[in-house]
Amino acid sequence: MSQTVDRALSILPLLARGPANLEQVSQQLGVHKSTALRLLRTLHEHGIVYRQPDQRYRLGARLFALAQEAIENLDVREIAHPHLVRLNEKTGHTVHLAVYEESDVLYLDKVESRYPVRMYSRIGKPVAITVAAVAKLLLADLPEQERREIADGLDYPAYTARSTPDAAAFLAELARVREQGWATDLGGHEESINCVAAPIRGADGRVVAAMSVSAPSVVVTADELLTLLPLVRRTADAVSADYSGKPR
Repeated sequence: MSQTVDRALSILPLLARGPANLEQVSQQLGVHKSTALRLLRTLHEHGIVYRQPDQRYRLGARLFALAQEAIENLDVREIAHPHLVRLNEKTGHTVHLAVYEESDVLYLDKVESRYPVRMYSRIGKPVAITVAAVAKLLLADLPEQERREIADGLDYPAYTARSTPDAAAFLAELARVREQGWATDLGGHEESINCVAAPIRGADGRVVAAMSVSAPSVVVTADELLTLLPLVRRTADAVSADYSGKPR
């Protein structure tokens, strides 16, 4: 990276902490004021920084607009898919990617198991929101009041004896998931299907999607599937890093 670009980029973390004057910027960069001023003027011309009436500089509106545009155009499915495929190759089990949209948790991607027993889940279809591991992760990340409102408005079908029975139990489960950072569905939707899931986070730390590994008990037991949780979490972390643009 050229020295000029490196210096210009070094200004942004400084201004992210609050407005700074020319002297503060030059000291931070370790350059003469004339050099710092030249960099600031260039960034100002592009709307990346803004000079206030008190002659201090802050981050500009154009920078925030670019960041928002980039976030809106990120395709988590495209970013996650190669990771899902590799996880499927390592485990042999069904791998799902899900997102929360308009009060539903939807499957966004799926890589089928290599085993003859297949799951009936389909891309674009809602999940069983009160029991699915991916749904627990997505809803657990919401503010408490929103979680309560959602829980109070749900029905609680008794899919199996292990299904979530009511709003109180659901909220307790979401609190547990929020604390531990992962989720399971051990026979809550189908007696014979178990699932472990981990969150995918954006640059702000919020959960933007969730991914899971699911398998029938005739292939692996619940305890055996739980041993894959560290691998699922590492994969989710790798997707998060790619999605948020963080180096790994």
